[in-house]
Amino acid sequence: QVQLVESGGGLVPAGGSLRLSCAASERTLRRYTMGWFRQAPGKERDFVAAIDWSGGSRYYADSVKGRFTISRDNAKKTMYLQMNSLKPEDTAVYYCAANFGVFTYDAVTTTGTYASWGQGTQVTVSS
Repeated sequence: QVQLVESGGGLVPAGGSLRLSCAASERTLRRYTMGWFRQAPGKERDFVAAIDWSGGSRYYADSVKGRFTISRDNAKKTMYLQMNSLKPEDTAVYYCAANFGVFTYDAVTTTGTYASWGQGTQVTVSS
């Protein structure tokens, strides 16, 4: 399994921006599909975005399309989530995840697909 560590969370007013990072311990991330999920208190962990090993293909949840951008730098073994126009409903713990497998919508939007998870970083958006 890949060891993943998220950072970049915090408190931000509505309309603000944050950039989350997910650093990996693996020697190379080039084979891995990676994704971001989030979990609000009392709710299930929901898909946010995913990116294939090359960075050429991405999927987003409808709720974040046009506001969030997922990217990766395989040389730095790091994935990012740029979050703009944040809303109070974006408040959650954000988790990054990695998996060595096919890149299909059904696969990457499912938590059970991912073998490795970070510990999460809190994002709080005030109204």
